[in-house]
Amino acid sequence: MTLPSPRRLYTFVATAEAVTWTLLLIGMFLKYVTETTELGVRIGGMLHGIVFIAYVLVTVIVWIDGRWSTKRGVIALLSAVPPLVTLWTERWLDRGGHLASTWRLQAKGEAVTPFERVVSGGLRRPLAAAGALVVAVVALTGVALVAGPPAG
Repeated sequence: MTLPSPRRLYTFVATAEAVTWTLLLIGMFLKYVTETTELGVRIGGMLHGIVFIAYVLVTVIVWIDGRWSTKRGVIALLSAVPPLVTLWTERWLDRGGHLASTWRLQAKGEAVTPFERVVSGGLRRPLAAAGALVVAVVALTGVALVAGPPAG
């Protein structure tokens, strides 16, 4: 299995997060403005929730691999909250040279911190890591469903 680069992976999830935000906004328009259906909120909300969780996990992995500053990482995470801001963040990170074309932690001996060792292990075992990420997204989505929709 060939891993996408940090740049390609982050760009993909940042774009997917913005697309699902758009679907949710269209669904909200149909539900609250035209009062025609709430199906768009149900479908768009579920898709957006799943992709939001994937975005957060991928952002943390790319953050650790790229040794981003805390400020940069927190900005990247928070950019998923307002609609479509992940697109701006992806461009900002890419222009600043913070989205690498290779995984630093894929090489043995690069990992220093416990978080880096976890990411490094996953990068060297991509199928197992992909499975773990899918399980994490499913589990966190389940927790979100039990918790219920955001207040409002």
